[in-house]
Amino acid sequence: MPFTRRSVARAALVAAAFSAAAPFALAQGAWPNKPVRIVVAFTAGGPTDVVARLIGQKLADKWGQPVVVENKPGAAGLLGSELVAKAPADGYTLLMATAGNLTVNQHLYKNMKFDPVKDFTPITQTAAVDFVLVAQPDAPFRNVKELIAAAKAKPESISTATSGNGGAPHLAAALFEDAAKVNLQLVPYKGTADAVNAVLGGQTDLDFDAASQVLPHIKAGKLKPLAVLGSQRSPLLPEVPTMAEAGLPSYNFSNWFGLVGPAGLPGDVQAKLQKDVAEVLQNAEIKARYQTMGLQPPTATASAQFAGLIAKDAAKWGATIKAAHIVVE
Repeated sequence: MPFTRRSVARAALVAAAFSAAAPFALAQGAWPNKPVRIVVAFTAGGPTDVVARLIGQKLADKWGQPVVVENKPGAAGLLGSELVAKAPADGYTLLMATAGNLTVNQHLYKNMKFDPVKDFTPITQTAAVDFVLVAQPDAPFRNVKELIAAAKAKPESISTATSGNGGAPHLAAALFEDAAKVNLQLVPYKGTADAVNAVLGGQTDLDFDAASQVLPHIKAGKLKPLAVLGSQRSPLLPEVPTMAEAGLPSYNFSNWFGLVGPAGLPGDVQAKLQKDVAEVLQNAEIKARYQTMGLQPPTATASAQFAGLIAKDAAKWGATIKAAHIVVE
């Protein structure tokens, strides 16, 4: 067919249309086309790290691309979080965040080099963490109501271990003091293991801690569970009441993990990540590991739901930290 001026012009328009569509098609269909990095802002072996590796492996199987978990501990999670906040917004560097990373630290640290709201794109919650209030087996109080009565009778006579100022056990204890209108003696230790050992050894009366940390000692009869801190009972301790059931209806302490990327993450990448993580969380192996670790399935699976959870918890912890005068040196 002879080329006319009109046919050449038409061909040019078609070529231009395909050229303009090519990057969009690449973004839609080719991501990921290289390894994806999930940063954990804590040391290897902890629950955040384990969850990142469980999910990362299933995503690698689904994508046919390596998913590398990289531990960047330090400064209560600030170092790893900052690394991701300043990474390119291309979906290849993500953060397996905790509630502390995204909702607590902003109220504790005044010189943060990133904004936990503006500098991240929420993708999806990945787990809810069961927390339990435990006491020594021979404690004079048998339940939460008796504990509150004892604490009111002698303010600051009952002590609780914490993993350090501003950590989850500290916040759980501060929330309890506010809800029960009592004053406990809060004793900070260098970490969770030291805090658990303190109540085991009788140095403190109580510990508000993750179920995964105290469950073996409960099963061995070395610690007595008084209440689960979330809104529902733990499948690991089905006989233990929630704090609301135990007499404090306003109390609800929830900790969680969630996946975020840098601000400006492309919408199609955010949507694919949310969808694929939701699918791998249905895996039987992950469900079984969650149960042994004292983790619950996520409730805020949609990106918009997760963003709402972050905003709600940030407001709650800001008020709690202010009321309890919690300061990190």
